[in-house]
Amino acid sequence: MKTAFIIAYKGTRYAGWQVQDKFPSVQKTLQNAIEDLLGRTVNLSGCSRTDSGVHALEYYCHIDTLAGIENGKLPLALNLRLPDDISVLKALTVDDDFHSRYSSKGKQYVYVIRNSYIKDPFEPDMAYLYKKPLDVNEINRIGAEFIGTHDFRSFMAAHSKITDTVRTVTEFRAEREGDTVKIFVSANGFLYNMVRIMVGTVLDTLSGRITAGIPQILEQKERKAAGRTAPAHGLFLNRVFY
Repeated sequence: MKTAFIIAYKGTRYAGWQVQDKFPSVQKTLQNAIEDLLGRTVNLSGCSRTDSGVHALEYYCHIDTLAGIENGKLPLALNLRLPDDISVLKALTVDDDFHSRYSSKGKQYVYVIRNSYIKDPFEPDMAYLYKKPLDVNEINRIGAEFIGTHDFRSFMAAHSKITDTVRTVTEFRAEREGDTVKIFVSANGFLYNMVRIMVGTVLDTLSGRITAGIPQILEQKERKAAGRTAPAHGLFLNRVFY
């Protein structure tokens, strides 16, 4: 049996989930806390890489053994050892064949936009300030063309070395609450920067910077065909499906 953790974190101070040589990471910070609590070395694996500055509302990770402490007590014990921007929400006992990344059936991200001329001084790192008025119905109309199984090479960071770029997107929808626009994107997997490029392309389409439709951009299979990469600080990993 293994122990899995559901965590949430604000990614502003971190170079993403993955351990980095010179920069702080969520993985290393949490691993240090687990090892301090258990008094032994552990191998901590996560459900996904996240970019520097990206946040998570629900992130799964696991160690390859049982923690040896009651699951109900683990979150409090670990949170006492963690900084305020990382929180362990729950600990679970899982089967030996469970893997946070490879057992996942898909993920949902949410991209948060503050659609206003006025900045929010309390959470500047938690939403992308976009001043031009946004029509949620138009976002949904454009974004609907992402849904389905496609080669998303045009929506992958240019320096990525991934060769299998076919993914199935099951959801792309936007909703508004006051000045906040949230864009939800679900898929069976994501390429590097994929959601941020999808959002940036929709915004560039709305502003007239891009005139080609999403199907035409997909057909070109070149990063330069798509739009900007939206800033990392608006992106949250929202759900992981198992």
